[in-house]
Amino acid sequence: MKLDRPVTAGPCWAELGTSDVAGARRFYEGLFGWRAGAGPRQEAGGYTVAHLGDAPVAALAPRYQEEQPVAWNVSFAVPDADAAVARVTACGGAPVSGPTDVFDLGRFAVAVDPGGAVFQMWQARAFPGAGVFNAPGSLGWVELLTRDPARATDFYTTVFGWTVHASRNYNQWGVDGADFGGMVTMDEKFPPEVPPHWLPYFAVEDVDDANAVTVRAGGAALMDPTSLPDGPRIAVLRDPQGAMFGVYRSGSGF
Repeated sequence: MKLDRPVTAGPCWAELGTSDVAGARRFYEGLFGWRAGAGPRQEAGGYTVAHLGDAPVAALAPRYQEEQPVAWNVSFAVPDADAAVARVTACGGAPVSGPTDVFDLGRFAVAVDPGGAVFQMWQARAFPGAGVFNAPGSLGWVELLTRDPARATDFYTTVFGWTVHASRNYNQWGVDGADFGGMVTMDEKFPPEVPPHWLPYFAVEDVDDANAVTVRAGGAALMDPTSLPDGPRIAVLRDPQGAMFGVYRSGSGF
């Protein structure tokens, strides 16, 4: 990711909705070296913020509804959450919840794109988002997996004003040309029951070690460690509760 801080239209936060916050906390603390603790507000309902040093990097939270899948969610920074939801609707997406004020921290909304991928939007007030990107244990890339890449490109470039760095095999999203993510077309290799989704990638010092730690902890490797041509070494993993996420070797870049 070429971004090193939250910027308008860029990814600013990653949040895990899980069936077992305590179990997820133990897993990710062991994998990424996070220091995680529930917030001081009891009304936050178990929302747990993970830190690297003093910097917030991600959150672990109970699922809002029982039918909600265990999954990582990506938030994008917007200057006005209400206006952003209106653009989402006008472009063929739909609001899922919000916009809602989160104490004095910001204003939050969840939406789904026309292809069915859920994403979040964050209007910052006291809390801008992650305090570090690209370092081991922190968010370094986000990837959209979709069955309709043309429609997804039209949607996100209109809603957020993203730039697109297109290649034959992989399109990359950017803010003013600073790439932060990419898009994968879900072809016949993806089972039909797997919905379109956003996948966060976290930087690690050793992809193979992260893969081994995940498997030993009861998770799984969905894509074994692979070195991409002219790119980083990556793996796609599933945590013990079932959430998918990616890892890549820190410093190699996408």
